Amino acid sequence: MDNIDKKELIDKIANEVISKLKKSSSYGNVSFDSSTNSSSGNEIKTPADVAHYIDHTLLKPDATEDQIKKICEEAVKYSFYSVCVNSSWVEYCTKKLRGTKVKVCAVVGFPLGATDSRTKAYETRNAIENGADEIDMVVNVGALKNGDLKTVEVDLRAVLIACRSTTITKAIIETCLLTDEEKVIVSQLVKKVGYNFVKTSTGFSTTGATAHDVALIRRTIGPKMGIKAAGGIHNFEEALLMIKSGATRLGCSSSVKIVSV
Repeated sequence: MDNIDKKELIDKIANEVISKLKKSSSYGNVSFDSSTNSSSGNEIKTPADVAHYIDHTLLKPDATEDQIKKICEEAVKYSFYSVCVNSSWVEYCTKKLRGTKVKVCAVVGFPLGATDSRTKAYETRNAIENGADEIDMVVNVGALKNGDLKTVEVDLRAVLIACRSTTITKAIIETCLLTDEEKVIVSQLVKKVGYNFVKTSTGFSTTGATAHDVALIRRTIGPKMGIKAAGGIHNFEEALLMIKSGATRLGCSSSVKIVSV
């Protein structure tokens, strides 16, 4: 398929998805079936039921060892799916969580996505060698905004190649910086490359996840692939809305508050 055909296909998908979205005033009760924490939200009866969706997150640059230790302990106590940390903390978390069911997730190219592909690939390999089970990489947002999909794809593939076959991969697309058309385009590209998840946000830009964006991504990528809603999820009601909109994982720093109401 040449570049013109690709552009026509992308334009067609974008127009169809956005048209359907505009006709719908509700994003709740979206049904899907995914091998990555699948759910329509219907089985959630209490806040504690949300725990296995959550990547318990601490990405602040001033995070201390005591704070990282605390999120590991909380993840075990509340049965969160993983802890999500900067790559320098991966080895520490891996040791702290050894013998538990809690996974370790590392961010790559965080928070701007503006490092080159070789740097992201190296960071990925290093995080995995230190024990990371999952990699959340920030896409090259500038290249995407410039319409340079080749660079975005090369970047995505470089990180994917650096992963093991068992590594779960998530591409952070930073939805708050994109138009709806760009969200559709990059979500399709992430799916094409073979990632496990599209992730909405770093939580370090202007806003985080919205139900609109989660629903748009779900309609774009279909029922099989994972979506991680991250950034600005502060309570159980917001978490449940994201799940009903199509999210199969949640990135939260307010995790304990969410499940303890």
